[in-house]
Amino acid sequence: MLTPYERKINYYETDQMSIVHHSNYIRFLEEARIHYMDESGMSYSLVEEQGILIPVLEVSVKYDKAIRFGDEICIYLKVTKFSQVKFSFSYEIRNKETGELHATGKSEHCFVDKDLNPVRLKKDYPMIYDKFVAFCEQVAATDRDAMEMSKKCVEVVPPILCPQGLALRRPHMRSKFFM
Repeated sequence: MLTPYERKINYYETDQMSIVHHSNYIRFLEEARIHYMDESGMSYSLVEEQGILIPVLEVSVKYDKAIRFGDEICIYLKVTKFSQVKFSFSYEIRNKETGELHATGKSEHCFVDKDLNPVRLKKDYPMIYDKFVAFCEQVAATDRDAMEMSKKCVEVVPPILCPQGLALRRPHMRSKFFM
């Protein structure tokens, strides 16, 4: 089972308001992505040794609650899309102690060769494709375990469930970023 990426916030990562500067969240997502891939046995270095690069096509972060110096966070990763050419991740950044949600993120990536030409993993690199499929399966198993763990986490406002069972934010909720 893969473990969530954990880290403690350093002073130099905060701004004048004593909260983590927004640019650092992108770094945290990359650290988590590398952590999960290393833990699964499919490290970036293994992929790059095969001549494959994994550039970021798109990344975004939604900030819900400020993270401050000394806070300890856990980052949970989920594979939301995977094809031979592209894949996407979603992330949750939570307080390690309380489980409270600080931010969510998304990133989209592709597979290219050293000349930045797209590659089809299954056809061109079947070993890496198989490893990536195994990685996706490990992340999915970890995601189910994380959902069980999150039941014990403190939630500020319980979610509303729609008929499909998806959690929705309450309409009156505003960003808790500065709380």
